[in-house]
Amino acid sequence: MRLQMHSIHFDADRKLIDFIQKKADKLDTYYDQIVDGEVFMRLDNHEKKENKIVEIKMNVPGKTLFAKHQSESFEAATDEAIEALRRQIKKFKEKVVLAKQ
Repeated sequence: MRLQMHSIHFDADRKLIDFIQKKADKLDTYYDQIVDGEVFMRLDNHEKKENKIVEIKMNVPGKTLFAKHQSESFEAATDEAIEALRRQIKKFKEKVVLAKQ
């Protein structure tokens, strides 16, 4: 799946981008018609530890799925956002299957 990566207020290293791409590619096992997506990685300027935000937008035929999570690390935020998208994809796929019946 083709993902556009956007890092806001910092420069993301290759390791982080590859990590996010690998996690997002696993969503294809739940629904193989994902068109593309966008990932926004943002550093919040607050002084608290949980200042890393990951927003993921996935385009599937007829709908756009979105998840946002904030955590202490971009990896943890990515894991949570991907899990939220996985649940959304499963629910969307069930609706598509029911609509076809």
